[in-house]
Amino acid sequence: MPVLRSFVFMMALVAALLAGCGRDDGLARVSGKVTVDGQVPALGSSITFFPNDGKSRSAGATLENGNYTVDVPRGEARVEIRVPKTVPNPNASTQGPGAGDRVTESLPAKYNDKSELKMTVEAGNNTKDWEVSTMP
Repeated sequence: MPVLRSFVFMMALVAALLAGCGRDDGLARVSGKVTVDGQVPALGSSITFFPNDGKSRSAGATLENGNYTVDVPRGEARVEIRVPKTVPNPNASTQGPGAGDRVTESLPAKYNDKSELKMTVEAGNNTKDWEVSTMP
């Protein structure tokens, strides 16, 4: 009987460790949807969270049909949303279709390089949808 009791205790201890009992990595899940002018953003769009504490790592995700899920450090964060657009090469007729096309940012800087977007990330699951516009 003592062997069985020891075995049960060890299994309970292993289960608690695997479940992360008492572990706090400082992250919280953030999920939501990004729309641009009411539409699903272009393929290759992304969202990134930059913690304001200056110590924690940034965290981001590529949008899939506008949806995202990412584990972010808790606290205040600045948020950047990037949506690419392809600018056709005016010389494509002489170089072939798509030759020299370039990719630029379709959103104003207030959503990315000079982002005004902010979020307080709290423990647990957070949901935040973002509606942005291509208009300045």
